[in-house]
Order: sequence, then C-alpha cells, then structure tokens
Amino acid sequence: MQINQGHHTGNAAPAQTHSSVRDRNHANHDHSVIRPAEIAVGVIIGRASEYFDFFVYAMASVLVFPSVFFPFASPLDGALYAFMIFSFAFVARPLGTVLFMEIQRRFGREVKLTLALFILGISTAGIAFLPGYASLGTASIVVLSLLRIGQGIAVGGSWDGLPSLLALNAPPERRGWYAMLGQLGAPLGFMVAGGLFAYLLSNLTSAEFMDWGWRFPFYAAFAINVVALFARLRLVSTNEYANLLDERELEPTGIVELSRSQGRNIVIGALAALASYALFHLVTVFPLSWISLHSIRPINEFLEIQILGAALMALGVVVSGLIADRVGRRTTLGTCAVLIAILSAFVPMLINGGAMGENIFILVGFSLLGLSYGQAAGAVTANFASRYRYTGAALTSDLSWLVGAGFAPLVALALASHFGLAYVGLYLVSGALCTLAALRINRALEIHN
Repeated sequence: MQINQGHHTGNAAPAQTHSSVRDRNHANHDHSVIRPAEIAVGVIIGRASEYFDFFVYAMASVLVFPSVFFPFASPLDGALYAFMIFSFAFVARPLGTVLFMEIQRRFGREVKLTLALFILGISTAGIAFLPGYASLGTASIVVLSLLRIGQGIAVGGSWDGLPSLLALNAPPERRGWYAMLGQLGAPLGFMVAGGLFAYLLSNLTSAEFMDWGWRFPFYAAFAINVVALFARLRLVSTNEYANLLDERELEPTGIVELSRSQGRNIVIGALAALASYALFHLVTVFPLSWISLHSIRPINEFLEIQILGAALMALGVVVSGLIADRVGRRTTLGTCAVLIAILSAFVPMLINGGAMGENIFILVGFSLLGLSYGQAAGAVTANFASRYRYTGAALTSDLSWLVGAGFAPLVALALASHFGLAYVGLYLVSGALCTLAALRINRALEIHN
C-alpha cells in the first residue's frame, strides 16, 4: 500500500500523446474534480478485501492446514510446513507486480485488473474446494502451494494506482491523514476474518469445523474479493479517473530502468517499514499458533481478544494520521520503531505470563502496530521521481512484505519452539533497528541532495 506513480509508454509519438492528454485534462479539470475522499473509498474497499483474504488464509494456516494437509507430521512441524506455504504468496507477489505491469503497458489497466481478478478468484475458490491429504495425498500439498502462489501473483497484479492517486491529491497539510486511510484495511480485514472463525469455532463441533466449516471463510473471501475488485475496476476505468491517472503519470515503467535509476530508493523504502511489518505478524498470526500449540486456552476466546486488539489498531491508525500531520510521517515511524524495540524486551514475560500477560501483549502490540503501520505506506517512497513512483512504490510494498512479514510466522514459531521466546524479541528488535537505520540513511541522502 505504498505511494506510487509511473510513466506512460506508448507506441506512437508518446510525448505528443502525453501533451494532448494533459491539455484535455486541464481543459476539463473544472468539470470533473475528484475529491480525495472519493478516492479514499476505493482505496479502503480494495485494501479491506485484500486483508480479509490474507487473514482468512493466515488463520487457516494455524487452525486447519496442519491437520488437513500435514497429518503425517507433528503439530509443530505441521504448523511450520503450513507457514512455509503461507510465505509463497509473498515471494510471488513482486513477480506478479512485474508481470502485470508489463500486461498493463501492453493491454491497459482494465485488462490487467480483470486478469488479476480471474486468477485471485480461481486461487481462493480452489482452496475452498481442495480435498485434503487423506484424499489426494502429496498432490493436495502441491496444489495448495500452487494456489497460494496464484494468490500472491494476483495480489501483486491487482495494483490499481488508487493509493498513489490519493497521496498525490491529498492536501499538503493532511498527507499523514490520507496516508493512513488505506492502512485501515488491515484491522478491518482482521476483525471480519477473526470474527468469522471465532463464530464457526464456537458454533460447530471440532469434526464439523475440520470437515467443512473452515471452507466457508474462503467462499466468503472469494465473493468479497470479486465484488471489491470489480468495484475498483469500474472506478479506475471511468473517464474522470482515467484522465486523473494519466495527468499524474500513474503508469508503469520498465523494471530494468527503474532498478538502475531508483534502486536505492526501493531498498531504503522496503527497509523503512520493516518494524511495522515484523510486528504485524507477531501480534496476529504467531501468537495464534503459539496458543494453539502450547496452551489449553480456547482459540475462539483468544480470537476475541485479538479482535479487540484489531479495534485498538484501527484507532491507532487514525491517531497516526493526526500525529504525522503535526510531526511528520518519518518522525512518527521512527518513534514507533523505538517503542517496538522496547516492546520486544517484554515478549517472553508477556507471552509466558498466562492469559493476562497474553492479553496485555496482544492489546499493547496491536495498539502500537496501529500507530506504526498507519504511516508505513509512503514515508520514504515520496522520494521516487514522479515517473517512477507508480511501479517503484508497488515493488517497495512487495519487498517490505517479503522481507518483513512473509517469513515472520515461520521464523518466529521456529525460534520460539527451538530456542525460546527471547529470540522472538530479538527478531522483532532487528526489524526496529532496520527501520531506524533506513530512515536515518534516507534523511542523510535528502540533506545531501
């Protein structure tokens, strides 16, 4: 969910085409003004549906997949195998971005989003109908992996430019506020997904849930993503939005050219949000897996605490916008990184502190995550030259997820199970240090330039 912008590539007289497009846009500007609040609706719809799908799969990786697809392994090993497949989407996501940027350059934004919708729908619905290991054996694991890769490619390909458009049309004094709007999708998606799983766990027997109940959230994810992506497609294909996207040069650029010109900004941008993305999975997916393996606490009860935490996260995201507009987005992100580093020292004590300690960790962690994650989008990617921002910020977001969050549940659970929870704290503090280093380097480069 980073701030993006791009460069239009045409086949004939591109400069002349751009000039005529801009002239036409400026001529019609007074008749088709699009307010940032209107763009924000499309951004929130897209991000909330994406995160709902994301958390449905994440929760199923903890509660279902170890038993359904890895019954031959111990509960711990089954969870680690499930988390390994979970990470495949994050590896595939930047590949999907690169592939679909080229599709957009050749065939247009509408074709790109339609194809992404098709792949995402097939992948999510495929998981809902996929038989387990008892029926297909190893083939079920292979198919699950392919469908997870399909989800990652589709999410990378579904970038619509609306977050960039929102950032570029936000009033200068309200950029922090508008930057946080898309980030609200994360707590909203978690609350809906967590509520659905908690309801099923509370109202179905264990046998019913493992047999067919867990599939229902994937049906819901499929339906929600289809509706949301069609809504975004209809939005960006209107003349008003198409003109505004063209006027802002929100078009793809070549990856080779981008890497040569903006490679440093991509790396710094990916590392700057590392603390937020590391904490993201350490308060959502990891504790759910730890409780399911090492506690007799009912999972539906723990999910209810996490849902409350997600509500606090949503509040924190909103507050982050107010704070960032006063002190700056990067100052907000750096301060939160320091607070995350402090929280990391208390990870073992809180998670081993019984229900009370677990609750404190979840509620404090989610609150801090809201403040940090609310400004994780675009704190550094504004450094991109305008023609590169569309593609560059999309790749920055993909790499942030890959490095900071893609393997976090797998690494955290493996470290905690084999070496102790203190190593989870070290993992979290390493993300905070990377964020602080990246922000410092970025500031030094800005001063130098």
